[in-house]
Order: sequence, then C-alpha cells, then structure tokens
Amino acid sequence: MTVAGIGAEGWSGLAPATQEVLRKADVVFGGDRQLALLPPEVTAQQVAWPSPLVRALPLLLVKTPGAQKVVLASGDPTFFGIATTIARVAPGFDLQVLPHPSSISLACARLSWAQQDTEVVSLVGRPAATLQPSLSPGRRLLVLVPDEHSPALVAGMLRERGFGPSELTALSNLGAEDESRVSASADEWPAEGFPAHAPEDSVGPQGSRALTVLAVVCRPGPTPIRRSRVPGLPDDAYENDGQLTKRHVRAITLSSLAPEPGELLWDVGGGAGSIGVEWLRSHPSCRAISIERDPERAQRIRRNAELLGVPHLDVRTGEAPGALTELPQPDAIFVGGGLTAPGLLETCWAALAPGARIVVNVTTLESEMLLIQARAQRGGTLTRIEISRAAPIGRFTGWRPALPVTQWVAWKS
Repeated sequence: MTVAGIGAEGWSGLAPATQEVLRKADVVFGGDRQLALLPPEVTAQQVAWPSPLVRALPLLLVKTPGAQKVVLASGDPTFFGIATTIARVAPGFDLQVLPHPSSISLACARLSWAQQDTEVVSLVGRPAATLQPSLSPGRRLLVLVPDEHSPALVAGMLRERGFGPSELTALSNLGAEDESRVSASADEWPAEGFPAHAPEDSVGPQGSRALTVLAVVCRPGPTPIRRSRVPGLPDDAYENDGQLTKRHVRAITLSSLAPEPGELLWDVGGGAGSIGVEWLRSHPSCRAISIERDPERAQRIRRNAELLGVPHLDVRTGEAPGALTELPQPDAIFVGGGLTAPGLLETCWAALAPGARIVVNVTTLESEMLLIQARAQRGGTLTRIEISRAAPIGRFTGWRPALPVTQWVAWKS
C-alpha cells in the first residue's frame, strides 16, 4: 500500500513518481476534498473515507485483496497524518510513504521562521485549551486548526489568558492558487470569522479558509496568566475543596515520580487532580489516569485539567483498589489518599512492571506505619517533608508549619 501526500495545489504539485503511482492504482482512498483534486487520467476506483474513520479503516483497506491501493493524505502523511493512523490500527500493511511538503513546512517558509525552533500544536479533535501550556512570552507557535472558525476561538482564549497583544497570522490554502494570509492581534481578531479589513501584510485573494494554519507569536498583556511547565503550580491555580497536594510538596512529589515522555501515571485518590495534571504538563506525550471515588471531585478534576491545558486527563470515578483492576499497566503510581483501604498498596505494587515506581504521600501515623512496613518488605526510601510559611503572630511575623508529609518512593526491581 502506498500513502501519498498531496497539497492544496493538487495534481500539479505532485512529483512525477507520485503521479505515476496514482495512474497505476486500482483503488484510491481519501477525503472528498483530496479525491476531487485528481485528474481524469487517474482511472482507479475512488473510495471516500467514512466517519468515524478509525473504526472502519482496517475493514476498508482489506476489502480489495491484490489491488494496488493508494491512500491520499494532506501534505506529509507521517506528520499528524493518515500514515501513522494506518500503522497503528492496521499494522499488517507494508507501507510506502510518498511525502509532500507539510503545511508546517510551507508556513515556516512563508514566515521565514526556523522550523526547528517553532512549536507545533494540533487542535484537530482537541479543545483550544490544549494550547495553554505553550503560552510563553515571545514563543512562536504554529497551530493546526480543524476549520475556519478555530482562529477566533484561539484568539478568544489568548485574550482570556491575558495574551491579547499576541500576533496571529492565518495562512490559508498554502500552495494553492487562492493562498492567502491575514494578520491581526488577538485583541483585534473578531469573535467570529476573520478580520474584515486585512492589514497591509495580507496577501492573496480571500478564498476558502477551511485549510488554515494559525501562526502565533505570544505577547503578554499587562496581567497575563502564566503557568510554567515546571512542577509546583500555585495552589490557587486549582479549584479544590481542601483535598489538594500543596505546591511545595507537589513539586517534590513530581520530582520523585520522574515523568518521562510517553509514560502512563495512575493518580490514585485524585483529589483536585494536581498530580495528574502536572504529570501531563511535563510532556505532551505523557498519559495519566486519575482515580477518584467522589463524583463531585471527579468533575472538579476534569475542570482543572481543562483549565490548565491538559483536557486529555483520563478521570475514572471509582474506589480503589477495585477500580484499578481493568486499567492499563502504569509506568508510575502515585497514592495521595486512602492508603488504609484493605489491599490498596498490594494491588498497586502488583500492577507495576519491573523498572516502574510508586510514590505514596501520607500524613497520619496509621498510614505511616504501613509505609514503614512497605519499605521493610520492598525497599525504597522514606522522606519526611516539612514546610513552614511566614505568617502573622500578633504585630510580628513567625513561621507557621504545615502538616508534615511522609513520602515513600520505591522502584520495582
């Protein structure tokens, strides 16, 4: 099977080798827009993708045994493209990939931006909140948007976060005859559509804007909401009912958990969801499941995840250890509450693969005794974390200690 990239300019932009593959194809799969770009000389049967695509994909691809199959993709098929989807859901095919310049390559070329220094964020199938962890003064972003309405949503989110002066440039139909570019600040961008009066740097006819890449140069206003990716966000960043791992303890806990790209965390006893949220913020490919028995708190965790730019946090409502039995195997487990539940610690330890780790925070003597026993049986380290904050004492200031936290960290050998 061949996966061929095609740009908005259509047939004329394809390399001769790609054109020849399409001429010899028996079946060509693609979206309606992509198939419409093929000339009459491509006589293959054309099959448009159904919706939803992923579930139907394996069956569609095996329906025509022995046929020469070509799948059309927008731009580079391996960059947020169909080639990676086929490799994941239908791994039996020997794929030949014929790339075309991606929309990101074309956007960087038009803007004279260094591609290696530009962060790419996809909002296709994801809410605009996904962009929030990337907001930093002076940062250059290229945002893949699903439709022409998305730039207005991004501009609104930037205004809400205090980044209204940010420079937005919508690059539409890159490579096509009706390619266009329009720029405005997030403050100037209308709530719907595109700016009515194009600034001087706008070029090209204002045709369809369904295929748009949004370039953002982040510029903060006087009171921006800035959230570092470094663990230990301010406590007031979270909606909570008091069940929150406090800032300094949270920073130490994330350091002990040591997230790495692509790893999966179980956050057992989610509370406000802060550990799972900051685990996900450490790298876009990290995954986390937050297990919380209280439905109201579970909803609060979802709101916090959305607010802090990680709406993909998987929140499960249930009581551990019973709620843990069907979960995928974790790379790390954090237990922030409910340690005295019968069998919880044993279930968590059994779920860990060799080389995975567990971090448990407790504040009661009863739970601390369980950690002492766990350390004796399984090794690891015990650390006592004591934080004091300056607070008024009459007319003066003194240190007010927070409740000490005992932390057990163990790696499974």
